[in-house]
Amino acid sequence: MAKSTKRTRKIYLDYASSALSNSANPGAIHELGLKEKSKLEGARRAVAEILNAHNTEIVFTSGATESNNLAILGLIYPYLTSPYSRGRKKEGVITHIVTTSIEHASVLEVCKYLEKTKQAEVTCVGVEVNGVVDPKKIKKALRPNTVLVSVMYANNEIGTIQPIREIAKEIRHWNKLNSKKIFFHTDATQAVNYLPVSVPQLGVDLMSFNSAKIYGPKGVGALYVKKNTPLSPIMFGGNQEFGLHPGTENVPGILEFAKALTLTEKIKSKEIKRLTKLQNYFINQLTHSNILTNIGMILNGDRKERLPNNVNITIPNLPSDLLVIELSARGIMASAKSACKAGDGKASYVIQAINSKIKETDGSLRFSLGRETTKADIDYTIKALSEILTKLKKWYS
Repeated sequence: MAKSTKRTRKIYLDYASSALSNSANPGAIHELGLKEKSKLEGARRAVAEILNAHNTEIVFTSGATESNNLAILGLIYPYLTSPYSRGRKKEGVITHIVTTSIEHASVLEVCKYLEKTKQAEVTCVGVEVNGVVDPKKIKKALRPNTVLVSVMYANNEIGTIQPIREIAKEIRHWNKLNSKKIFFHTDATQAVNYLPVSVPQLGVDLMSFNSAKIYGPKGVGALYVKKNTPLSPIMFGGNQEFGLHPGTENVPGILEFAKALTLTEKIKSKEIKRLTKLQNYFINQLTHSNILTNIGMILNGDRKERLPNNVNITIPNLPSDLLVIELSARGIMASAKSACKAGDGKASYVIQAINSKIKETDGSLRFSLGRETTKADIDYTIKALSEILTKLKKWYS
């Protein structure tokens, strides 16, 4: 009998597919490729289980910005005669999108683009003074040509939680009465850490989220796409991610993303309780500070319907960027608004949406707490802020 040939070494000769032999292309059909594919699908199962979704409803992306673009453009394009028809609609009917005035830029800018190129009409529903949208106003904005409603789960600047379940109910009721299907998308990027993310309970068709916001690596995100949602690709190339995200998957990043999401769910309840105590303490210290009270500090957003890690204030007559720089000089890293819009010299459109009296010269500060934040950090911040405002008193005297 011939002796069997024993494999004593492995030679990687697929560098054109992936230059990293320890992280082969999951699309390859050789041994290493199949192992990577198995890892990828394991991560997909983990994410799907947390969302109470099917594996095939999870599409991995480069982040929430891509997920939001894919959700909106990918849903609108099937209603056009071609992806780049620039206004030539099926049956001559232009599509309609309903969103809110406080959405993230990756939603609002896409909507502006579609409106500018006459590929869709857009209605931006204003929020109430507490930063929460009224579901009845969303329903009132629906039209026969509406195909999509996009409302974020929780705001990235002021932390207000939107009534997603109630909005979903209004949309379902409208659909039933009109024998039509309007799809519902939510950007859950800021919500994943602290709010329930079971998609059947939320009643959404599409949901975006991001790895970096849950202590995972940057450059990875996901989009939940409910079965039978007519989504078209917005980029073209390979058939990865069910044809919706062409290009070799970032398997190491996706694995870490799945781990981060799993850990987030495990510690969510405990972390909510801890951060709620810190948030209440922070707000109490702010509202009882003489210097802050005297200058007319405003707490932005609803006091109760907000994420437990968010404190957002407006300080009259002091530029936001100046306040951020002064805090940074004392080792405190805060922000004036979304990082995507930081440094543009303009007042936050989110703050202006809830308070029309806010001026360009009024400074807003967003303090977002996290897993490493302590009570001592809050005390130091309050002290530093009081010192800064005392120093800059001439600006508002």
